Order: sequence, then structure tokens, then C-alpha cells
Amino acid sequence: MRILIVDDEPAMHDSYRRSFAPVSADTGALDAMAAELFGADDDADNPDADPQFVLTHAMQGLDGVAAVEAAIRNGDPYAVAFIDVRMPPGIDGKETAVRIRALDPNINLVIVTGFSDFSPIEISKAAGPADKIFYIAKPFEVAEVTQMATALAHRWQGDRELATAREILAAQVVQLQEQGHELAANESRAIHMANHDSLTEAPNRLAFRRALTDRARSTAQFAVAMVDLDRFKLVNDTLGHLAGDELIRTICGILQVHIPAGGLVARLGGDEFGLLFDSPGAEAAEMECTRILKACSGTFKVLGNSVQGGASIGLIVTEPGESRDPTDLMRRADLALNDAKRDGRGIVRVFDEGMDENIRLRRAIEGGLSQAIAKGELSLVYQPIVAREELEVVGFEALLRWNTEDHGPISPAVFIPIAEESNLIHELGDWVLAESLKVLAEWPSQYVSVNFSPRQFRRHNFVGRLVESVQRAGVAPQRVQIEITETAIFDDADRAADTLYKLRQMGFRIALDDFGTGYSSLYNIRKFALDCLKIDRSFIDGMGRERESAAIVHSIIHLGRALGLGVVAEGVETEAQLQALRVAGCSHMQGYLLSRPVAQDVARGIAEARFIVDPTAVYDTAEDVEAGHGTHG
Repeated sequence: MRILIVDDEPAMHDSYRRSFAPVSADTGALDAMAAELFGADDDADNPDADPQFVLTHAMQGLDGVAAVEAAIRNGDPYAVAFIDVRMPPGIDGKETAVRIRALDPNINLVIVTGFSDFSPIEISKAAGPADKIFYIAKPFEVAEVTQMATALAHRWQGDRELATAREILAAQVVQLQEQGHELAANESRAIHMANHDSLTEAPNRLAFRRALTDRARSTAQFAVAMVDLDRFKLVNDTLGHLAGDELIRTICGILQVHIPAGGLVARLGGDEFGLLFDSPGAEAAEMECTRILKACSGTFKVLGNSVQGGASIGLIVTEPGESRDPTDLMRRADLALNDAKRDGRGIVRVFDEGMDENIRLRRAIEGGLSQAIAKGELSLVYQPIVAREELEVVGFEALLRWNTEDHGPISPAVFIPIAEESNLIHELGDWVLAESLKVLAEWPSQYVSVNFSPRQFRRHNFVGRLVESVQRAGVAPQRVQIEITETAIFDDADRAADTLYKLRQMGFRIALDDFGTGYSSLYNIRKFALDCLKIDRSFIDGMGRERESAAIVHSIIHLGRALGLGVVAEGVETEAQLQALRVAGCSHMQGYLLSRPVAQDVARGIAEARFIVDPTAVYDTAEDVEAGHGTHG
């Protein structure tokens, strides 16, 4: 460790030399005896405890400044400088300290003087900072100097190591920031690629559907139009795909120029585009589309060739209060487009309900559903949920059935989506919950699992209504399982997480239904209060035929176990499936092999028996199989 001595008196330099001289052999022997008598010093085995000092002597302030400058240039700086205040005829100690500090901000300065023209405050202000400037009065004791030098040397070394660590940390921070910027840029590019068509850079089908979903939630009146190029295949076949691509880009640019202000143009695939724009009514929207159609018609230069352009448009305008399901709106616009192409192309066709037989069926079902409860046409069946090891029945899933007077049984797959589009889903859901809670009094300990649709889950005061129903029925929340789909929670993940947390806090069980078929994020799943994942029956059915299905099933089981969740396999219909699921570690099973959905009195007998003794599949009729696969959504 290097120390600089700046003093104009030779006698003082001799004093410093004696102070920092190596300990003599005799002193060493005395130290050894002291250690034996009083115990070894903790620092005895630490080679850094007593640093070895190398002294540089300077008789004048300018010599000291030059020594510091040379030391820095050589990369071997001083740790401490002892500076006398008065050193005639050269610069005084204050000026020396100021110049040394300007060269080396890290050196520790010790001002040594018997009297001074300068106060310590003056010197500190000039050659500070205050925590790197110290004072010793003449005459000094040897121990005073050596202890000061030792302490400051250790501190200097620590400051250097800390500075190095800070430099490394700062470099790492910069590197992490650069990586963060790079990741953000990559994420931005990935998001852009996922939502835009690579050929035209226009929004793609995914982005169009998302925008349509957002618009459908508003109260605005808007139009959805499907645009299809006429005779596009002829261009590809005669001029090649490069010409076809160029025509697609040209038409896309025309659509973007002529779309009403605030509207969206998306390439849905091939030569089909989607338009979304606000409109005061069908007549105004049709006029806009006619104007757009005219702009897309005519002769275009494509790669040096003249191409006759043209298009057909299918249009639907939706008003507040009407069904605004995005899939249904796109389907209706497609039906209108098909009608336009059938009628000779080059025209705009507004959707007419006569184009869709399904709409008449839907209205008939909606009207029948509104009277179903009063007519006593609804019923519930219950399918056991069994544990893996001993096939113990731990719960039942409640499934809704509708048997009409005029048309007989109607599949839940048909009437539940229709109910979901209207407020009827709330009336049906309240009835299902109330009936499900009644049967719990007949079962010894099992829980009932009730499906809730996305619309029910987003209902105002959903938690409060549920708690009120359970309290009114005198049922413990632990015996009620809430089944929801990925769509229900990922449409508004933050709100869903808060709702599920409240339900779990009150004791309700939470199951994520049809897991693997939606668009759930594995990262987001961690923040939801769940009890179990239910593997969709399509994966169980495909286990024996498709490697992908088996891999998905195994992955979901391992994911559930890693997150501490139960896993229920739905649609177990063969002994081979049951054994494969057991081996894979699936905690619970449900399906025809164990029991088909049964009426309330049969469910009571199964609950009292507690165990499935002979898991064999019995299919009475095709209608039974169909009924067993319906759920209340």
C-alpha cells in the first residue's frame, strides 16, 4: 500500500520512516508472548489486517503533486498522503492538497501541522470531500500515525473494490437495459406479426375479430362487411402468384383509402377482406360499400399487365340491443357475401334473415326457453366425479337437460349458446344453481359442480348472488364447485382473478373447465385461485389414436401437479383410458366408463355407495350418449 509524505523538514521524514519501519524481532517475540498470555488477535491470521506500506517522500508541495501525477499515470496510485501545512518557499499544504485532490479524487489526505494559517473547515472546503480529509497535530505519536494510515488504507482499498463492483453492476444494468429494450422490440415485432398480414401489413383475421369484439361491447351502431375479389383465381392462374399478390396489395390500399373515417380494413385470408366501420343505418352503410366497390372496380396495372378488378361485398349493420356475437356477425356478413356472388358478383348485398335458416331456429328456441321453467321442461342429471386410487365418488357435475313438448329433447350444445346471447342465461343459471343446491342434502359428503357461462361470471355482483343462494339453501360453500371456462376468465383476467380470490376465500371450490382448448396463458394461470383443471374430453378421446393428444393430457396432468391443483379427466369411456390416466397421475376421472349422467334418485344411491365397484361402460341408446356430452355452459 503506497503512502506519500509531503513535508519540508528532514526530521519529520525520519519520524515517518521510524513510524512505518518493520517490527523488530524482539517486538515480534513480545507480541508472541502477549498472544500466548492474552489470546491471539482475531486479525493475526488475516494477511490483509496489517498492510505493508511503501513510502514516497517529497520535500515540497509541487514534488508531492508531481509524485501523485506520476503514480496515476503508472496505474499505481497512493492510498494516503500526509501533508504538512507550511512548506516555504513553495506552495503551502492547502494548495498542495487542492492540486492533489484535483488529480486523484480517491486519495485520503491527512493534514499534519502544529499551527496553521488555515482552519480545518477552509482546507476541507478546498480539498474535500470532508470524508476524505483528516487532521493530525504535531508532534504526533507513532501509534497515531500508523493507526491512521492503516485505517485509511483499508478504507481506500474498500472504496476501490466498491467502485469496481459498482462499475460491474452498472455495466450489468446497462446490459440488462439493452436486453430489455431488445426483448421489448422483439415482443413488439412478434405482436405486430401476430396481428398483421405479412403480405399487406394490414390487420389480420385475429386483429379484426378482436376489434369486432371490442366494438360489439360498445353502444355504437356499426357495420361489418366482407369483401371478396371477383375472378381473382384467374389472375393467379394466368399471370402467376406474384401478380396475384400485387393485386391483393393494390386492392388493400384502395380499401384503406376509401374506408369511412375510423374504420378498419383487415385481410382475412386469400382474396377476402373484412371492413368494420360506424354507420347510422343500413342504407348509409350500403352507400359506403357501393362507393368502396366502385373504387375497387376498373383496370389496374399489375407487374406491367392490365388486370380488370372487381369485388363483391356482403354487409350487415347491427344496432344496440341486437345480438352482437362476433362469430355470428362475421357469419351473417359471409352469408350476404355468398348471396352477392351467387347473384352475379360486383354488387353489395345487405344481410337478410331469410338467408339464414338458423336464425329462425334460434328464435324458436329462444321463445321456448323463456317458457321452459314455467312448463317444467328443464331437468338436471348428475355425473359422478371419482378419485383415482379407489374410484371413490367425491362429487357430481350437474348437467342441464331440456325436453320440449313440441320437439322433444334439445341438446345443450344447441340451446346454451342461444341462452348465452340473451339474458335467458341468467334465469337458467339461477334455476340450475338452486336445484343443484337442493340435492346436497341427500348426499353424505360429496360436492356438486355447477357450470357458469362467461356471461354469468361477468354478471354484476356475481359473488354476492352466489353467497346468498348458498346461505339460503343452508349449504357449506366447500360443497359447491364453480366450473368456468378459460374464455370466462381471460376476457378480463384482472377482474376474474379478484372474483376467484373472493370465492376461494369464502370456501368455494374452483374448476377450470375444458382446459387446453382455449387460449390461456400459463403465466396468468398462476395468479388465479383454482382447485383443479378439467381436461377436455376431446383429448381423452384422442389418447389412443394421436400422440399429440396423449402428450397434451400428460402435460396438463404434470402442470396441475406442479401447481398443486387437482386434475379431472372428462369423457373417460374405456378401461384403457382409465388405466393410462391412473398411470399418468391424473387425480380424478369422469365419464361413461364410470357412470353416465343419472337422475337425482340414482345419484343419491351412488353417493351413498361412495365407490364405483365395476367401472364398465353401458350405452343404452344413442340418445344417452348424446345427452351425456352436454354441459350447462
